Amino acid sequence: MADTYTPPVTGTGVKATIQRIGGHLAGMIMPNIGAFIAWGLITALFIPTGWLPNESLAKMVDPIIKILLPVLIAYTGGRMVHGQRGAVVGAVAVMGVVVGTDAPMFLGAMVIGPLTAWILKYVDKFTEQRTKAGFEMLVDNFSAGIVGGAMAIVGFYGIGPVVQAVTTAAGNAVEWLIVSNLLPIASVLIEPAKVLFLNNAINHGVLSPLGVAEAAETGKSILFMLESNPGPGLGLLLAFLLFGPRAMRPSTPAAMIIHFFGGIHEIYFPYVLMKPRLILSVIAGGAAGVFTFMVTGAGLVATPSPGSIFAYLAVTPKGGWLGSSLGILVAAGVTFAVAAVLLGFGRGEKAEPAASEETVTQKES
Repeated sequence: MADTYTPPVTGTGVKATIQRIGGHLAGMIMPNIGAFIAWGLITALFIPTGWLPNESLAKMVDPIIKILLPVLIAYTGGRMVHGQRGAVVGAVAVMGVVVGTDAPMFLGAMVIGPLTAWILKYVDKFTEQRTKAGFEMLVDNFSAGIVGGAMAIVGFYGIGPVVQAVTTAAGNAVEWLIVSNLLPIASVLIEPAKVLFLNNAINHGVLSPLGVAEAAETGKSILFMLESNPGPGLGLLLAFLLFGPRAMRPSTPAAMIIHFFGGIHEIYFPYVLMKPRLILSVIAGGAAGVFTFMVTGAGLVATPSPGSIFAYLAVTPKGGWLGSSLGILVAAGVTFAVAAVLLGFGRGEKAEPAASEETVTQKES
């Protein structure tokens, strides 16, 4: 399944291992990108600050991102490892992770889904030769139930507390960088935290309270701009549109609209998770944007919610639109340039169809 979204990886070594990991991540994330887009549309439209606020329909937002999407990811990851049985136990196991923390557990789902399926695969090998005729269904059902339930407990007590600890540590580190006047370096922590879906914890738990205090004194604060800048996500998605895997390109225009105009940054996180090296591009873009905000003296009067270009400009103080817009453009440009280099300007994608045709020709001859 991973091969659908990334070229086959050959060879050994660290580089090949990282490429295989990226391929497996792609195999778990990309088949479910339609669900991410659906959630993005619902969120952009119906949350209180959305285009068509609707309190009843907005109730779908949290369950989708906190339950449905992690379950889909774990289900897909389990299926890659051990077919339908792996998919089922992966979906069961991830519920322990989902219930064990308030944060969206996409990373936990990508770990526990395939891991649970892998355990069941070896359990099945053990029981296959030891099960008497007529008891196969009974043994299969109970073994899947026991493995899935046990791993759900492991997820609840193991992964949940780890995520909470990571969130707290990231928040403390970001706060220290802000107090030490090292704002551009804060992107080294903020951007990876965002991709792991800790963006709300960082923004509302650390940056917003500090920004409110600063804005009360000076009338504006740059702290509102550190996490909410839509530039890095736009640059990344644009790079994927032009140079990314061909199977992913059709989904990027919709993701760009949801991200940049709808303000739903989570829509681009799976693209980074698919190719982890691209975290360098959003870090570079985020840091460049923050530096631009500092040089131009930009700041916002409140947190832009959601983080769309419209909300950004709406909370920009009079006379500050040039600095805000320039920071967004610089962040998008730097992210795009770095991501394009990391994607090899699509050279691998251009060579792939030719290689496929050559293989078909050889088979026919």
